[in-house]
Amino acid sequence: MIFGIGTDIIEIKRIRKAISRSPRFVERLFTEQELEYYRKKDMKAQHIAGGYSAKEAVLKALGTGLRGFRWKDIEILRCAEGKPIARFGGNVKQYMENKGIRVIHITISHSKDFATATAVAEVPMERGEIFIENLLLLPDEEIRRNVN
Repeated sequence: MIFGIGTDIIEIKRIRKAISRSPRFVERLFTEQELEYYRKKDMKAQHIAGGYSAKEAVLKALGTGLRGFRWKDIEILRCAEGKPIARFGGNVKQYMENKGIRVIHITISHSKDFATATAVAEVPMERGEIFIENLLLLPDEEIRRNVN
């Protein structure tokens, strides 16, 4: 069952500008394994922008934003075939365990000017009914009764 979907888009020139202003920008946002991947890609801004966008998309799929989390708690890596995969640590990992989120699927793409990513957070079907009430925007009992 889908827990949440997140998508993000960013102008590559914004990332290029941030890197030129502060060379430590990428070190603050990305783990050593992520940086290793970007080094293999010659630290090109489109790849870094894709990774940044993927982290933002994950946060949106979780429905939390960054509050309480660190950028490095979300690690966007690549499997042998090149598919982006996410690994989690710190408070993000704990949050996912608490909510029953087992996997987040990610896709990343970029054009000349933009990088975009989409993330889909998934919970097992047997946990799905636990979350329906919690996902309602209004904690109104009558609304909850109508859902069931």
